[in-house]
Amino acid sequence: MTTDKRTQPERSIATYLRRNWFWLAVNFAAALPLLVLLRDFAQDNLGVDPINTINNATGRASIALLLLSLAATPLHTAFGFRRGLTVRKSLGLWAFVYASFHLLNFVGLDYGFDVQFLLQDALLNKPYIVAGLVALLILLPLAITSTRGWMRRLGRNWKRLHRLVYAAGVLAVLHFLWQAKAAERGEPLLYGLALALLLFVRIPAVRQRIVALRQRITGAPPQPVRRTPAKSTRQAANGAD
Repeated sequence: MTTDKRTQPERSIATYLRRNWFWLAVNFAAALPLLVLLRDFAQDNLGVDPINTINNATGRASIALLLLSLAATPLHTAFGFRRGLTVRKSLGLWAFVYASFHLLNFVGLDYGFDVQFLLQDALLNKPYIVAGLVALLILLPLAITSTRGWMRRLGRNWKRLHRLVYAAGVLAVLHFLWQAKAAERGEPLLYGLALALLLFVRIPAVRQRIVALRQRITGAPPQPVRRTPAKSTRQAANGAD
């Protein structure tokens, strides 16, 4: 009979890593674009146009992570992938972080915090900037209210509020599409196609058919419907789309 010679802290760390390895891996991957930017900045390796480099890196990271957060529920619906639900909020928060850096780079480095010039040159003449700004303004209250405390305060309204993330996704895709040159619109169109698919899966009839198909393939019995007066905060968080 063997005995575990590890100390209690070592066993606690091992247990934490075993239970949370997926969450840790996803958050590390989400942080990589920022870490790469910081490394390139420290090495003076942002290229001939650092502002454009930062703009592209933060913008692409933000929209990609936002769509991944929106894909968590459809992946669970179609494939029963529950781990995706555990990182949905983290991916959304990372998307907000990159969108904030994206805006700060644009306003600070590109326009030098010249608000008057920004209003005259950008907001009035470039609609893609308005779309991106509104998307960020939508993500702001979603990020603030992502905690369990706000879930309790808002109750059922929390879920209704966080459904606005799909509007932010649409605006983010439009922001990318409208600012891209004609020869470079393939990438934003792919993001738009992915978002359209995620919205399609949200249609109740489509979602029910997908669940029924998965149950026939896997042989899993249908989940019983439990009727309760109200959902708890934790159930509401897990069920939010």
